[in-house]
Amino acid sequence: MSFHTEQVEAISGARTRTFLNVWIALLALTAIEVFLAYEQVPVLIMLTALVGLSIIKAALIIAYFMHLKFEKLSLFLTLFPMLILCIILMIVLFLPDSMRSMELRI
Repeated sequence: MSFHTEQVEAISGARTRTFLNVWIALLALTAIEVFLAYEQVPVLIMLTALVGLSIIKAALIIAYFMHLKFEKLSLFLTLFPMLILCIILMIVLFLPDSMRSMELRI
């Protein structure tokens, strides 16, 4: 057993079975996304569902595979405001351009 494996298993809840379950959940969410891409649903509903599923997948990856679920609260409180800032910057920078491109299509 390597040092990294011993270190991860020392953390409560960080078991191989847990990571396997998370991987299966990510695989299922990806299958749902692919299914939605091939279905004929309204664009707004499809994009909302795809963004929501992607956020859930990102949260699972960050929590388990990047081990933030097992970190101290102070690290989370350091990273979370930066996430909010990035989201706000994306809205401010990309939303006006996307609205303009929607008007060009009409």
